[in-house]
Amino acid sequence: MAQASFTRIPGLVGKVVAAMCVCVVLASCQGRGGAERPPEPGDTAVARVDGKTVWASDVKREAVAQGLIGEGEPLDVSSDLFRRVMDEVVDQKLLAAEALKRKLDKDPAAQRRLAAARERILGDLLVEGTVSDAVNENAIRGLYQEQLKLAKQSEEIHARQIVLANQAEAEAVKKLLATGASFEALAMERSTDAATRFNGGDLGYFTTDVMPQAYEANLKVAKAGQVVGPFQTDGGWALVKVEDRRMEQPITLEAARPQIVRFLTYDQVRDLLEKLRGRSKVQVLIKPAQDVPGAPKEPASAPAQTPPPAAPGASSQPAAKAVKP
Repeated sequence: MAQASFTRIPGLVGKVVAAMCVCVVLASCQGRGGAERPPEPGDTAVARVDGKTVWASDVKREAVAQGLIGEGEPLDVSSDLFRRVMDEVVDQKLLAAEALKRKLDKDPAAQRRLAAARERILGDLLVEGTVSDAVNENAIRGLYQEQLKLAKQSEEIHARQIVLANQAEAEAVKKLLATGASFEALAMERSTDAATRFNGGDLGYFTTDVMPQAYEANLKVAKAGQVVGPFQTDGGWALVKVEDRRMEQPITLEAARPQIVRFLTYDQVRDLLEKLRGRSKVQVLIKPAQDVPGAPKEPASAPAQTPPPAAPGASSQPAAKAVKP
C-alpha cells in the first residue's frame, strides 16, 4: 500500500500549494457554520478525510486537470480510473492538511506561492467564464458558414498507379493493360511502390497540387477510366489509371468544430487581455536582453505574438489537400 502511494508523490508535490489554497477556503467557509453541501447539483460524496467530504466533482475536476478525461466527459464512480484519481485527491488533502497543521502556510515564501496559485485559479475562472459565454453553438456555426463561403474548392482525382523500374517495363505493362489485364492485379504483382502496391496501387482522392510535378502535368486533363503514362517520376516510371474526378468536398461542421473552438477561444482570450492591458498601467522594470554578437536583431518594442490557429477554409489548407482514403 505504501509503495503505491509513493508512486504518486512526484506528481503531488507540485499540487500541494493549490490544495492548501482549497483547504484554506474550505476552512473559512466551514467557519461560518453549516453542514457541507454538494458543490454541484446531484453531486455524490465519495470519501471523507478527517470528516471533510470528497465529492465526485472533486475527482472529475482533478481527472480533467490531468488530461485523463475531457471537460464535460463523464467519469464512472465505479471505474478503476475514478478510484485511482480519488486516491490522489485524498493524498492531496492529507498533505495540504498536514502542511496547515505545521503552519507552513505562514512562511513568507509559502504565502507568495499561495498568492500566485490563487491568482492562477482566479485567472482561469475568468477565462473559462469569458470563453463559455462567447464560444457557443451560434458562434461556432457562424464562423463555419463564413469560412465555407471563403473556401475555394478544387477538383479531386481518385487514381491508381503502377510504378516500374524503367520505361521498357512500363511499356510492357501498358500493353498488358490494353489487352484487358486488371490494373489492380498488375499493381500488386509488378509495382515497385511499397506504399500502394498491396492495395492495388490505390492513391485515394487527392488534388494534383499536392503531387509531384510529373503527376500534375499528366493528370491535368485525364478523364475517368483513362490510363496515363508511362511518365518518369522520382521513384521510376509510372502508369496511372484515373478512377474518378470530383469537386473537393467541404469539411463538415463536426470535423471543423475542434479547430473552430480553438480559434474562437484564442480570439476571446486575446481580446480580453488587450482590454485589460489597455486600461491598466503595466511597467516593465527590467532591461531587454543584451545583443549577442552575430545574432539577428529584433525590435524590442514588438513583443512576439502567437498567431491564431488557421480557421477552417482559409486560403492556406495543406491538411485539407492531403491524399484522402
